Amino acid sequence: MTKMDPEEEAKVLERNPHLREYLESIKHKMDKPTFYVTVPRELKGEKYPNIIYPTKGVVFIHIYRTPDMKQKEYHAIEPLVPEDRKQKLDIITERMYEKAMYRPNIKSDDDLKREIKNVIEEITVVNEEAPKEVPPTLKGRIPVTSAEKMAIIYSITKDIVGGGPLEPFMRDPYIEDIHILTGEYVHLIHKVFDMVKTNIYIDESWASTFSQEFSEKIGSPVSDGQPIADGTLPDGSRVNIIHPKEVSIKGPSMTIRKFSETPISITQIIKWGTLSSGIAAYLWLALQYGRSFFVCGETASGKTTTTNAVIPFIPPDKKIYTAENTPEIQVPHPVWQQLLTRTTGPKEGHVDLSDLLHAALRSRPNYIIPGETRGVEGRIVFQAMQTGHPCITTFHAGSVTKVIQRFTGDPINVPKSFMDNLDFVLIQMAVERKGKRLRRVLSVDEIEGYNAAVDGVISRKAFEWNAAEDK
Repeated sequence: MTKMDPEEEAKVLERNPHLREYLESIKHKMDKPTFYVTVPRELKGEKYPNIIYPTKGVVFIHIYRTPDMKQKEYHAIEPLVPEDRKQKLDIITERMYEKAMYRPNIKSDDDLKREIKNVIEEITVVNEEAPKEVPPTLKGRIPVTSAEKMAIIYSITKDIVGGGPLEPFMRDPYIEDIHILTGEYVHLIHKVFDMVKTNIYIDESWASTFSQEFSEKIGSPVSDGQPIADGTLPDGSRVNIIHPKEVSIKGPSMTIRKFSETPISITQIIKWGTLSSGIAAYLWLALQYGRSFFVCGETASGKTTTTNAVIPFIPPDKKIYTAENTPEIQVPHPVWQQLLTRTTGPKEGHVDLSDLLHAALRSRPNYIIPGETRGVEGRIVFQAMQTGHPCITTFHAGSVTKVIQRFTGDPINVPKSFMDNLDFVLIQMAVERKGKRLRRVLSVDEIEGYNAAVDGVISRKAFEWNAAEDK
């Protein structure tokens, strides 16, 4: 059951005064939203949604569209401190920093969140008649209402440990991508509702600092000398930042690809219709017997999701070696050698994918999985397959023909006669069907080999998607 029952809804409203206030503010503008515990995929394609669902903690999301609106909107409902009570927030924040000097060493973000809450508990006292402001010289604990206390803990935590204005999106498990442009409202790719416009506006004052803060979190500070930074946040989300106005015309811009804490299972992917049970069985046999294949498609077509879903088909007693720029591949095997490139620090200390793949050949793995192949490291992937090491990787190409063209052309330059070291190619794309954006495996193409008569690589289709019947 994904809808919230009335009794549970009443309890949620009782515990979250900011949610009650929000509903009161919109009751004359639209119908009351339907409360959901989880968002069902059946709502995908819904033209005029009007739903509210919870995220982690005290943040709720309202997604709606009325007939006079051009697109769906995503409203983050947060417990924020009102402007007329910000003075109290400033005093509490100052006292909290004073006490922080005497706290034990903090070892993780979770420790820091817990200490922030503990310190605020120590310096405040709940009083539902608490005044809006307090004298700065007030001795003892500061009176706050229960709603104020919730908002203060949330506001301080999201600014110190969380994502600042982006915190609601980082908490929402239904978000795939976050698109931040200076002077614009943040836009999101939602797993059910696709592209949505949010109520969070990025002004120049915040844009001038967020790129620096996030680039430091990913260990790759941006500057005029290094205008573009790539990396991962502590939660595994992938970040791309473009900093100066000379490069990003409107001002700093950023894209965050959210990390899924739990890999989506192959059974779930079959249920969604991304691939058939027949293709899943084919992949199972291929991985059981050490076959090499590439998962190919356009950006955001679900290549990594599918790759992670099929990795458990590799027998559990095998050693897996992964090499990535950012950690996206998730392996359940006990013997998993997980390696990352390094592009920070002195240039002589940099480690690229080619270095990691050369090292793989000396590590005796049963499977080599470069998270994504983009350039010359593709030659080493083929060298590994030639030496008997099966490989899986993702690659940007829309068909098996384009895969062959890219690998046999510059800059990879794998000889056409070597292409039969690759057993097959899985092509996955995002498609539009009946107003819905869906991910589908369009084909599985087996590589038969090089044909000198036509000076080309011969392939044959093992599976092909039927667009008319969606199967």
